Amino acid sequence: MPPANDATCTYATDWVTAKLRWKLTVDATEARALRTIAAGCRDATVTFKPAP
Repeated sequence: MPPANDATCTYATDWVTAKLRWKLTVDATEARALRTIAAGCRDATVTFKPAP
C-alpha cells in the first residue's frame, strides 16, 4: 500500500480495475485485504473495460 493514506482508495481501485480488466485471480488473503480496504472507501467506484 502507498505510504500516503489519501492515496489508499485510489491505489485499491486501480488494483481491482487491473484484476478485472485482465481477468486475474484473487486468492482468499488478497480478497480479505481488499474488502478491508474497500470498507474505508465509501465513494470509490471501479470501472473497467475488459482487455481484448
